[in-house]
Amino acid sequence: MLDPAYSFLLDERSDPVSEAADSSASVSVAATDAALLDAYSRSVSDVVECVGPSVVRLDIRHANGSRAGSGSGVIVSPDGLILTNSHVVQGAKRAEVTTLDGRSLAARILGDDPDTDLALLRVDEAATLPAARLGDSKQLKRGEIAIAIGNPLGFDATVTAGVVSALGHSLKSKSGRLIDDVIQTDAALNPGNSGGPLVSSRGEVIGINTAMIAGAQGICFAVAANTARFVLGEIIRHGRVRRAYLGVGAGTIALPRRIALRLGLAQATGATVTAVEAGGPADEAGLLTGDILLAVDGAPVTGADDLVRLLDAEKIDRTVPLDVLRRSDKRRFWVALRER
Repeated sequence: MLDPAYSFLLDERSDPVSEAADSSASVSVAATDAALLDAYSRSVSDVVECVGPSVVRLDIRHANGSRAGSGSGVIVSPDGLILTNSHVVQGAKRAEVTTLDGRSLAARILGDDPDTDLALLRVDEAATLPAARLGDSKQLKRGEIAIAIGNPLGFDATVTAGVVSALGHSLKSKSGRLIDDVIQTDAALNPGNSGGPLVSSRGEVIGINTAMIAGAQGICFAVAANTARFVLGEIIRHGRVRRAYLGVGAGTIALPRRIALRLGLAQATGATVTAVEAGGPADEAGLLTGDILLAVDGAPVTGADDLVRLLDAEKIDRTVPLDVLRRSDKRRFWVALRER
């Protein structure tokens, strides 16, 4: 004869109402997961549909017409301005542009800035082209969706997606200088992706893809959109980027609230010094790794992109004050800037 306790357990397991509830819960969870996955897929797909037509393939030509290499680029104005990497153009003067709809257009290189690994081209033909908009890379947060579009290994219009892994890194450019405010992402990049856009879920270009670490998985880098906007403006105005040289690597950092309140600082962030180049102006003035830059010549520095913008041609060969937070003290250093 069955023990009443075991009989009770058996009845519970075989209760059709309980089984129906469990089944309903499982279906509900599965439906929620499917809805979330579908929303993510739609988000990526919508961004690619919006930005994809502005991404082009670049075939670089030597002066004699021979091919020098290829890469990606992104159209940033309807009249044919294209941003790409300096290492893609390789010092050449001309490029052949292939659009997503198959058009082949001739373009000339307007300017090349190896210090930020950026270059600007303009299409020769009078044409209205689909253009992407540059976002504000200072507003990025780790974990945001990041979508890379380009032509890796000759496979045109390839899309990869991931997240913003880290912000405010410095990366050594081919000129040997440090590129500040670089975005790290795990969106897969391969040779040929260089110069293509890194795009947010809002459909804004947040960076220009520039490098990957060979042998590592999911460690790729893009030059921040705010740096790209500054370089674009300088090349359009002057044909090249003239900038004052400070000799530091920098990233954006939040200021300790307690210290900011005590010192009466209005800003919530600054530019932390991640590296000091030996013999550079910052080294000679006494700046150290770990210092936080608050202002240059009286203008607030709220991040590495501000530092790039403020160290312009106007400050070349000038001695300017730098306001710095060192540990919990605010200090002022006078730095003799020279041309980079």
